[in-house]
Amino acid sequence: MTAIVLSLLLGLVFIVVGMAHLQGLASSLAVRDRLRVPPRLWRAIGATELVASAALVVGVFAIPALAVAAVAGLALLMAGAAVSHLRVSDVPGAVPAVVLCALCLVDVWLIVMWL
Repeated sequence: MTAIVLSLLLGLVFIVVGMAHLQGLASSLAVRDRLRVPPRLWRAIGATELVASAALVVGVFAIPALAVAAVAGLALLMAGAAVSHLRVSDVPGAVPAVVLCALCLVDVWLIVMWL
């Protein structure tokens, strides 16, 4: 049950973040510019977040292996985001990425234990 709740919450978070990347919201573009990420890559990251969040939500109910792969991919994506923030000396900006990465790793463990 905990795996399902956490997966749904993570799915919601990544849907919101992915949509912000794809829609080009001002706050999202400010982060993109601060991190010096090219626009095409920023949109690709947003699309990846959307696809992975959908796979996570569907997978947790139907195909647990898909959920594990999706949330593990999101953990890697957030690890990369944390590194990107630290690369430009944006320690406060790295904190949400580190927290999301940790939550994704916990979710991997919960889903695997739930199998």
